[in-house]
Amino acid sequence: MKRENQSSMSEFLLLGLPIRPEQQGVFFALFLGVYLTTVLGNLLILLLIRLDPRLHTPMYFFLSHLALTDISFSSVTVPKMLINMQTQGQSIPYAGCVTQMYFFLFFTGLDDFLLTSMAYDRYMAICHPLHYTIVMGQGLCTLLVTVSWILSCANALYHTLLLTQLSFCADLSIPHFFCDLDALLKLSCSDTSLNELAIFTAGVAVIVLPLVCILISYGHIGATILKVPSTKGICKALSTCGSHLSVVSLYYGTIIGLYFFPSSSTSRDKSTIASVMYTVVTPLLNPFIYSLRNRDMKEALERLLHRAKVLSQ
Repeated sequence: MKRENQSSMSEFLLLGLPIRPEQQGVFFALFLGVYLTTVLGNLLILLLIRLDPRLHTPMYFFLSHLALTDISFSSVTVPKMLINMQTQGQSIPYAGCVTQMYFFLFFTGLDDFLLTSMAYDRYMAICHPLHYTIVMGQGLCTLLVTVSWILSCANALYHTLLLTQLSFCADLSIPHFFCDLDALLKLSCSDTSLNELAIFTAGVAVIVLPLVCILISYGHIGATILKVPSTKGICKALSTCGSHLSVVSLYYGTIIGLYFFPSSSTSRDKSTIASVMYTVVTPLLNPFIYSLRNRDMKEALERLLHRAKVLSQ
């Protein structure tokens, strides 16, 4: 097949979601509503944490960064998908595709590391409550977030630089609604063995190791909870990590099901739909999980509404 390197290519074609043309309007309205809800919900979390001094704790410090990450994560893929659905266009410039892939990988990795930091925070709060205030100080929290940003940036940059060295075949149609790294590698006419090795090693470092750390943290948490004699104490311990555990289960469950246990009979359309779960649905559900299941957030919202009511009078 004809080969084209990155310097001569102008654009890729995003084939988008497997929906019929007559359904475009319905799905456009649906995804627009989901995106706006995701942005507004996570902005509300940021606002509550910023304005309420009672939420100036390590757990909510990490949650504020997770909310910002979820807004950015959705904004990487959904707006372009909505534009393509509205204009019936499929093209995306080469530079735009590479940029989208970079930020998608960046915020995916950042999500993983932030969830791991939050698991460590819950581990210290439940297993070592007497040392929690000393250990989880502002310095350590800032360090964990900074390291998360640096590692995520390095991982995304590594994959992006390797991708720019590849040549692509004449067929530049991406069977996805965003520039997924795996889909791009399948379009390449070059040797992608180095890229595949990078995906494996980075996958272990960015997905597997954080998940192992989370499982270890919750293993210790579970062992500590079982030692609590009272039912009230157990419920209180579970309430402090229930929201985080729900988000971890939803996020990692979808990724593991999609990438680590792919079915040979699974079609491209089913894989694309599964990707919607962790790129669109998970960021949407996070604000609901942390607001509906979290007493502190609900109380902070009530105080904010009361303050707004008083100021309006």
